Amino acid sequence: MPPASTGASTTVAASPLSSPLQLTPGAAGYRRMSFALFAAGVATFALLYSTQALLPLISADLGATASAASWTVSAATGALALFVLPLSALSERFGRTRMMTVSLAVAVAVGLLVPFAPNVGWLVALRAVQGAAIAGLPASAMAYLAEEVKPKALVAAIGLFVAGNSIGGMSGRILTGWVAQAWGWRAALLAVGALAALCAVAFRLLLPKARHFTPGSLNPRALARTVRGHLADPLLVRLYAIGALFMTVFGAVYTVIGYRLTAAPFNLPQGLIGSIFLVYLVGTVSSAAAGKLVARVGRRGALYLAVSTTAAGLLLSLASSFPAILAGLVLITAGFFAGHAVASSSVSHTAKHGRAQASALYQSAYYLGSSAGGTLGAVAFHAGGWPATVLLGVLAVLGVVSVTLYGSHAARAERRTHRLHLAHARH
Repeated sequence: MPPASTGASTTVAASPLSSPLQLTPGAAGYRRMSFALFAAGVATFALLYSTQALLPLISADLGATASAASWTVSAATGALALFVLPLSALSERFGRTRMMTVSLAVAVAVGLLVPFAPNVGWLVALRAVQGAAIAGLPASAMAYLAEEVKPKALVAAIGLFVAGNSIGGMSGRILTGWVAQAWGWRAALLAVGALAALCAVAFRLLLPKARHFTPGSLNPRALARTVRGHLADPLLVRLYAIGALFMTVFGAVYTVIGYRLTAAPFNLPQGLIGSIFLVYLVGTVSSAAAGKLVARVGRRGALYLAVSTTAAGLLLSLASSFPAILAGLVLITAGFFAGHAVASSSVSHTAKHGRAQASALYQSAYYLGSSAGGTLGAVAFHAGGWPATVLLGVLAVLGVVSVTLYGSHAARAERRTHRLHLAHARH
């Protein structure tokens, strides 16, 4: 997630040379394109996390444990992680518009079937198919923007797509919370499916025809070489690990928080629990501020601040007071989004070639972290309550610290080696 969203951060390869036919702000085509991709972002991320706020209700209705119900989230994000790289490669051959259209259509169709799943097994299977379908949209959308929008307008265009991601992820949870409170979790999922269907129709009607896409040949060997090269880069691997660990914390917290707040002593209604996801707006602010933070304290300094904020939020959430828990969620969300923004932007800064593949690998690690966090967080909660989930989050945070410290040590060692080489060269 781009920095301001629950997830699809995709860094685009260098955009093509400016063309008179490329879209610019103020033009009718640019506005149509912006609204189309905004609608696509709302649809995909509303669908992706549609069950997360409903897990306590799903558990109660289907007789599933928290860990079993959590797979309705983890299966979707895990499938997205596995399919984002191959589907982004297919878009190079069959076109960005076609890939986005097919992905969105399949995700919506499955979304309209999900409410009728007879048991947890079918629900998890349908959600996995839905996540795999969604995987075709983020990378294709970013590539489409890089090809069709003038370079000077690209950041603003991507920003609107990111806003759609963020608003979709947030509004889907809020919508399901309030609908479920009145009519149950199946009606809530049907409402999300209907919202996504309307967004998909708007996307298809509004999206301008691609004018700069040139089909390429599928070359699995070349793709494999690029991927191997990225996985052999120690810095990129550390960034992938940081993204996965941050998302492990976030996935665990937001998968389990509903179970905690529906139980005593809080006993909150489902609608109010869904509204807690308004906290995501804090993440929009913190991710936007990450650039200024990096400028002041550097990338590692920004990561340490993000980790500290996340850890403070985890510890604060142990309190038995609802305002304190809410404050803890604010800190966790702010720290997570800032850390994700720094890590994802560092991927594009580090990768000198194959940036689309480098970003797709980051997405894979990011969503695998989401799957791991959701599942392990639910298992921990089932075994030891909220403190056990917090312990899992703290361990993941310590992992981020360890990776960052190791990176600092490696950078210092590399500088010393470079100075020694220069000294020997002078002599």
